Amino acid sequence: MKYNTLILGASYGSLLAIKLAMAGHNTNMVCLPEEADLINKEGIRVRIPVRGRDNLVVIDSRNCEGKITASVPDETDPSGYDLIALAMQEPQYRSEGVRQLLDRVAKSGKPCMSIMNMPPLPYMARIPGVDVASLTHCYTDASVWDNFSPELMTLCSPDPQAFRPPEEPVNILQVALPTNFKVAKFDSDEHTAILRQMQTDIEAIRYDVDGDSIELPVKLKVHDSVFVPLAKWCMLLTGNYRCVQADGMRAIKDAVHSDIEVSRNVYNWVAELCRSMGAAPEDQVPFEKYANAATGLAKPSSAARALAAGVPNIERADCLVKTIAAGKGMQMDVVDETVAAVDSWLEKNRAAS
Repeated sequence: MKYNTLILGASYGSLLAIKLAMAGHNTNMVCLPEEADLINKEGIRVRIPVRGRDNLVVIDSRNCEGKITASVPDETDPSGYDLIALAMQEPQYRSEGVRQLLDRVAKSGKPCMSIMNMPPLPYMARIPGVDVASLTHCYTDASVWDNFSPELMTLCSPDPQAFRPPEEPVNILQVALPTNFKVAKFDSDEHTAILRQMQTDIEAIRYDVDGDSIELPVKLKVHDSVFVPLAKWCMLLTGNYRCVQADGMRAIKDAVHSDIEVSRNVYNWVAELCRSMGAAPEDQVPFEKYANAATGLAKPSSAARALAAGVPNIERADCLVKTIAAGKGMQMDVVDETVAAVDSWLEKNRAAS
């Protein structure tokens, strides 16, 4: 069976869209008018590194079995889709037009899969023992999630790293780290079956490059544990948010490897927090594997770049982790310093705007 997926967000969302299109599924991406016009006219191109090949493999959506289209929020009806993916940055969901669409999504009763770094509050409600009310201050506007049912929300860890080359058209995405999307199952077996079928179809993809039929990286992996996507928290607190420095931003590679023991301690502390919430060791990624992957991340994180560009709001997974830890009597100086650095940049940016 082929599914129709709605993806809110056409930047990072393009990576999921191209994999679904190659597997024969149709996708519509919600984005800005100029982005939608370009995507509908020329499709999208995703460049992906493949082990054993010197050059990036370029996938053109116009050559895929499934279709990729785009629309603006006001013209999008979520009721006609089988699955809805949330791929915008968390602060964007309170913006005019997007907020109203998100509310239509909530009321549509369709299963939703977030691929944000910041887990939606309805997903946090699926985790036993979490006091969702204590977390609202970590969100730009927590009220946008009020009408969602936790049983219709799942989380997909956005482990693959990708970016839009700034000098090129917005319908081009380049993958920097081709790891897998890891998604927790839904409460409903019927909705989880959609994810499992997509996983199977994506794994079956073979792509012709110079006469060779090759397997491409970046798969969708479905997991029974709600804690598997939270493994990203260790990476975010160790690398992404520690790109933020008082006097500027550094690359993720430098945040992780400038003092590897400090990084290891932060990573293990966050992993311990997740285990205290109920995660099993096998739900997590070993520090060594992450540290090795981080050697190839030569740019500051998207959060750090956004702060440097003067934005007044970013996703605050750092605040979320610190808050949950405090509720369990856990504290770490390096994490507190990281949160304070992000707070300082946001205060400066808000004052300037």
